[in-house]
Amino acid sequence: MPVAPLDLLDLDSLLTDEERDVRALCRRVADDRVRPYVADWYENGATPVRDLALEFGKLGLLGMHLTGYGCAGATAVSYGLACMELEAADSGVRSLVSVQGSLAMYAIWRFGSAEQKQRWLPGMAAGELLGCFGLTEPDHGSDPATMSTRARRDGTDWVLTGGKMWITNAPLADVAVIWARADEGVIGFAVPTDTPGFSAREIKHKMSLRASSTGEITLDEVRLPESARLPSAAGLKAPLSCLTEARFGIVWGALGAARDCLATAIDYARSREQFGRPIAGFQLTQAKLADMALELQKGFLLALHLGRLRDSAGTLRPEQVSVGKLNNVREAIKIARQCRTILGGNGISGEYPIMRHAANLESVLTYEGTSEIHQLVIGQKLTDLSAFG
Repeated sequence: MPVAPLDLLDLDSLLTDEERDVRALCRRVADDRVRPYVADWYENGATPVRDLALEFGKLGLLGMHLTGYGCAGATAVSYGLACMELEAADSGVRSLVSVQGSLAMYAIWRFGSAEQKQRWLPGMAAGELLGCFGLTEPDHGSDPATMSTRARRDGTDWVLTGGKMWITNAPLADVAVIWARADEGVIGFAVPTDTPGFSAREIKHKMSLRASSTGEITLDEVRLPESARLPSAAGLKAPLSCLTEARFGIVWGALGAARDCLATAIDYARSREQFGRPIAGFQLTQAKLADMALELQKGFLLALHLGRLRDSAGTLRPEQVSVGKLNNVREAIKIARQCRTILGGNGISGEYPIMRHAANLESVLTYEGTSEIHQLVIGQKLTDLSAFG
């Protein structure tokens, strides 16, 4: 009998019983609630995000690595395994969980006031409230320090003006974490999305992450009280630390997409016959499968190492997460493209997940830090010289 892609090196033996239980739970919900429907969601560009959020909330998957306020307080490895299983179903579904927990919830949990945490986090953990994270702008992506969104004082209030682009969950969010430049530097706000002057439109015609809600936010003289400002967020390091938090989930999630592609390609190659025998029996096909399985094992070991560091030391340095994001997403998209070749023409069919994963990974490759940005982060650490700018 063939072994599953991640069973080649018996990597399960490196996980605890609790971690395997978390993985099994997430795999089951992905199999039951996402896989049967996601091809249609993707094709139609419409996903029942709120229904999914409520189901994920009941299972403790939203903000699961945070503590208090209804959050599960899970380990980093358990959270990573959850991301892997969700992205094995679809990157957009994992993005829903990542943005909710590792960006919007984490920002409030880490930098918010006691009142903000109590107002937003329990409902977000339950999936009753949705959040989004507004940092990227139409003209400012990899260089957020130059953001155009401004926050100015007006008496005891703040007034926000500007816009954000490519914001997951924005069209449906109840609260938006918005980053803006003020006289004192970059500051953050927890903005109720029903505040006058706040609007979010759905971005249409996406060729990737179509099973995810993505929006453009407009801030037209949005007036907020001082209580909306995240009091502990000072400077650009605050939103960048949130991105580091979310990138950790991507390190694991990309492996899920790659694993699903490889498992699909192996099953297909064993049943697809050409020249009188299964194509899995041809040397060139086996060479492809072996190389992809090798990279998948290496990526898992890297992700697990980062997770163990996080759980033992409590933190991960940004460049360590950059290593994981750069390697695992880059290898995942290579695996998806190679698997597509094994399926031939069938590889572009929505009846198989490979082309959908490949298209999704094109977004994962560039969001929350492009490959080039992560190369520069690593290069700066190696040389102690900055190549930015």
